[in-house]
Amino acid sequence: MFERVLVANRGEIAVRVIRALHELDIEAVAVYSTADRDALHVKLADRAVCIGPPAASDSYLVISNIIAAAETTGATAIHPGYGFLAENAELVDACADNDIVFIGPSADVMRRLGDKAQAKIEMRSAGVPLVPGTDGAASLAEARTVAAEIGYPVLLKATAGGGGKGMRLVHGPDEIDDAYAAASNEAEAAFGEGALYVERAVTPARHVEIQVLCDTHGNVLTLGERECSIQRRHQKLVEESPSPALTPETREAMEAAVERACRALGYVNAGTFEFLLGPEGEPYFIEVNCRLQVEHPVTELVTGIDIVREQIRVANGANLSHVGRAERSGHAIEIRINAEDPTRGFTPAPGTVTRFRPPLGPGVRVDTATYEGATIPPYYDSLIAKLIVHDDTRSAAISRAVRALREFEIEGIPTTRDLAIDVLGSREFASGRYSTSYLEEMEGRLPSLAPA
Repeated sequence: MFERVLVANRGEIAVRVIRALHELDIEAVAVYSTADRDALHVKLADRAVCIGPPAASDSYLVISNIIAAAETTGATAIHPGYGFLAENAELVDACADNDIVFIGPSADVMRRLGDKAQAKIEMRSAGVPLVPGTDGAASLAEARTVAAEIGYPVLLKATAGGGGKGMRLVHGPDEIDDAYAAASNEAEAAFGEGALYVERAVTPARHVEIQVLCDTHGNVLTLGERECSIQRRHQKLVEESPSPALTPETREAMEAAVERACRALGYVNAGTFEFLLGPEGEPYFIEVNCRLQVEHPVTELVTGIDIVREQIRVANGANLSHVGRAERSGHAIEIRINAEDPTRGFTPAPGTVTRFRPPLGPGVRVDTATYEGATIPPYYDSLIAKLIVHDDTRSAAISRAVRALREFEIEGIPTTRDLAIDVLGSREFASGRYSTSYLEEMEGRLPSLAPA
């Protein structure tokens, strides 16, 4: 097993990975910007290296600084967490050039799947169902033609990146020219690449993803699905497993398709295959995330498998602890608590947390790097905590989540806690019959979304 591993991230995911390393009796090396010198992940690590000023572009995104920190501290492996450089093939290459193990997929697989249009071609070859659209990047003229053929509404999507950047919903031919220019410009600014592809907009749709683990010996483990349809601006807010929208037959078909794709790709380590479910429950592949997901604890609670530990073991050459289909029990829900003001369009709200009292009790887990007196800086993602609950049934898990949210005390900054209480308490969520347009449909009906 590795003696020392560098965690190339910050916040709650850095804390999560450091704890897993310590449980495996591995030393953890933290990196931090000057804005994070007092951060919890720095305090928990065995060693810590400052890698630059607050801006991520000058610190957490500088590959040479990450590699230098690993070499200086004698770390023989790097865990990227999620975000930042987690899906950056150049970091994987740099690790290989310096005899450092990257805890994640290979650079080749990452490049093939990081291009969303290329990923569609790979998935089609593996027999994975796809949303109708272009096979690759499309010019404006091609986008017009394809949109007319498959029918409006359509989505214009960046071939690089994700997180809703470089994406536009187009309802008719009179909108496509302006939408194409706006999406391309946004993608260029965010990813340095303005190429777009076209997909039919599946509406109403559910967003469901399959978690997978693969080792270097050809073993594949699928760990079921996560329902991720409660979103704002294509960013997930609430996730649950199992999905109330899947039948056992659809679930098995999706997991079998993911297993075929992993074997065809030669995929190694953790990954998530994302799908849209159409109005009749038909699944369509949309993308692969070649990394750990924010919502991975949902799967951990229903399977009992520590995904981060498995990532580390696989990177060290071990066989997966389980293969095939992971056993699951009960129901889990994750709620992301963000430092945002829902009454002002989810505007980020950095500041000092004057009170922080996470909930306790059976079946309750809180992943966070926040503590009373901590400063939430304005330079990074607004996620400050994840509340994850587990119980025997969905209705019991909802009740437990609402109870835990009401106990969760956070003061000093606006957060999405009250919105989460409203969402989980709504009749629409309780029914299990919701879609990715839930928040838009509920605007004006959820008290926490009312303007201040």
